[in-house]
Amino acid sequence: PEMPIPEKVTAIHGISNEDVKDAPTFNEIARSLANEIEGCDLAGYNSIRFDIPLLAEEFLRAGVDIDLSKRKFVDVQVIFMKMEPRTLTAAYKFFAGKELTDAHSAEADTLATYEVLQAQLDRYPNLENDIGKLAEFSAHNRNVDFAGRIIYNEDDVEVFNFGKYKGKPVREVLQSDPGYFGWMMNGDFPLYTKKVLTSIKLDSNKK
Repeated sequence: PEMPIPEKVTAIHGISNEDVKDAPTFNEIARSLANEIEGCDLAGYNSIRFDIPLLAEEFLRAGVDIDLSKRKFVDVQVIFMKMEPRTLTAAYKFFAGKELTDAHSAEADTLATYEVLQAQLDRYPNLENDIGKLAEFSAHNRNVDFAGRIIYNEDDVEVFNFGKYKGKPVREVLQSDPGYFGWMMNGDFPLYTKKVLTSIKLDSNKK
């Protein structure tokens, strides 16, 4: 709706300019979408590194402050990569015994992801059909923000995961170097990372 879709991109995901010419913009549906997924846990293929961070950024760009901090995220790709490192196409063939046609089209990928998860649960006895356990298994790191700039350490304390303060507690850094907050807020960091950092700072100020 807001910019043309190149043909080479359409060739990947199957969505053309004609498909979306009358579709609303994300800004127009952001609030209703946020309400639709309120309280929902989220699952997908490579969703922890791509879909969920992208969704969080777009909500913030649209002025919708959605809280995803208490949601659980199940990533079928992470489960697959830990068990049988491959692509979704290979995962589908391996677990479902089928060839994936229309790969990268939203509907085909979603249905394939669901079938792969079902097959993974059947194949691996140590995988419990429990959203909490699957979310824990799906996690790469214990991220506080989706970009992994801030993570939890072994003591469940938020620490920076990059730069000169890597491994240092966020609250301690904000207290000892107040300018670091401003540097990050003015820097090229994801909006969700800035939201998380602001939340930690505000919480620290209350204590």
